[in-house]
Amino acid sequence: MTIPLKNLAALSRIQENWLAAKERKLLNWLCAQMPQCVTPDLLTALGMFGACLIFIGYVASNLHTSWLSLAIVGYVVQWFGDSMDGSIARFRRIERPSYGYFIDHSCDGLATLLILAGIGLSPFVTMDIAMVALAGYLLLSIHAYLAARVLGEFKLSYLAAGPTELRLMLIALTLMMMVLGSGPGYFGRLSGFDLFVGAAGFILILLFVIQTLTTGRRLARSERWEG
Repeated sequence: MTIPLKNLAALSRIQENWLAAKERKLLNWLCAQMPQCVTPDLLTALGMFGACLIFIGYVASNLHTSWLSLAIVGYVVQWFGDSMDGSIARFRRIERPSYGYFIDHSCDGLATLLILAGIGLSPFVTMDIAMVALAGYLLLSIHAYLAARVLGEFKLSYLAAGPTELRLMLIALTLMMMVLGSGPGYFGRLSGFDLFVGAAGFILILLFVIQTLTTGRRLARSERWEG
């Protein structure tokens, strides 16, 4: 099955993360409370502002670990803007599927770059490890976008975790940075934070390989039957 690029409204959204049901109830409630002046584009911009706060918080932590609290605030702001822009468009029935898909996921890529570049510029994680994690996230994103094109399915979660769970994981990591500081670790040049972020990146890359093989086999079977 191949879905036309312009028929993005027909995408089947697959979201199986742990918090999906509770998060959806919260987002629906928030949508009902939002004044009309709060538009999807404004919320998208707010999400990007949150990503900038995260970047600044991590970079400024070179001066003092208390700046990490700004990164935590940024995660909350980024979650609100990123989760609410599409939700409020669907709630008000003002979706622009092609525009929204393009802008939202373009901003997702830029926000992820800001977050992981900020982590790499902090005193807690080396930049090369942060870039491995960025590569893993972007590879898995590429798979999701390709699968949306060839299968008509847009997968929003893997291993029962989605963007919200990842943000909570990063908030927990940031709190640990505040508690433990950036002193020398037990692994030579690499700190425990390096190992955590590097392991997360490795898992994302492994998921990309597994999902690519799985989708490839599915497409091969489908086209063989059609033939």
